[in-house]
Amino acid sequence: MKRRLALLALIVLLTPCVLALCLALGASGVGFPDIRTPAGAAVFDLRLNRILAGFAIGAALSCAGVVLQALLRNPLAEPYVLGVSSGSGLGAALAILTGAAAHGPAAIPVAAFVTGALTLAVVYALAYAGGRLSIYSLILSGVIVSSVCSSLLMFMVSIAPVEGLHNVIWWLLGNLQVESGPVFAVCAGIMTAGMAGIWLLSPELNALCLGSEMAHNVGVRAGAALAAGLLLATLTTSAAVGMAGLIGFVGLIVPHAVRALVGADHRLLVPAAAFAGGMFLAVCDAAARTVLAPQEIPVGVVTSLLGGPFFLAILYRRRRTGWIA
Repeated sequence: MKRRLALLALIVLLTPCVLALCLALGASGVGFPDIRTPAGAAVFDLRLNRILAGFAIGAALSCAGVVLQALLRNPLAEPYVLGVSSGSGLGAALAILTGAAAHGPAAIPVAAFVTGALTLAVVYALAYAGGRLSIYSLILSGVIVSSVCSSLLMFMVSIAPVEGLHNVIWWLLGNLQVESGPVFAVCAGIMTAGMAGIWLLSPELNALCLGSEMAHNVGVRAGAALAAGLLLATLTTSAAVGMAGLIGFVGLIVPHAVRALVGADHRLLVPAAAFAGGMFLAVCDAAARTVLAPQEIPVGVVTSLLGGPFFLAILYRRRRTGWIA
């Protein structure tokens, strides 16, 4: 236990160093902008805002992945795989294209949460259609529903006005350049509240990892804990999507890496995943800004390029060891 606490402390202590390095990376090389000049101050503010957004979104998506993997007892579960991200993206895109986003900073997160929750409900209903929840059916249902949502998104993009098409596509690919301060504040507040709720749910998550019956035997109300966990995961994911668009596989990569370091105790795993996920997405964004400079790669493309092979590696390893969901 002491070793795991030490590793958690190390992750927390590394966070400011990693974020400072990301702040120093830019299209012109390594170095902090000169904030004494107007141009340098503008560049510094832009980088700082992106790093803060990346840290918050990476932490939220990682915590959502942790809770979904615990509730479903499936190492492949994460918001992007189960369709929550695509469903949230559909709602957020609707809010943008219909002009509802102009009615207040909470419009996009609320729209993303509503459609994300509906998507998760549909996925769960399809997987539970036979009276028994099958993990393979859950993943298959998530892929199918995600494909439907993606198709609807592409249809909306195809009929969108030309003047707003570039912004919508860039947002769908994942963009940490949040232009509205109120939107950032609202989404960050929602994500923080969701992550705090997930951490408070840690004892129930530990019990649910053993199965619903075992959790019931130790005094955990499995149904209520499952509903609360799914709601919190959807809440944090929707806020992340509402702020920066579709950024996949963060909730798959980070929980696995952190679990190998601090173990499966969610009292340590949740905060460790939050800090590690924030660092991971900030580093991905720094790479997106610098690899092909002066051109910029959407950060969602970077995480997908990393997450695809990671997903296949997990699936291959589990099949070799005889894992059957």
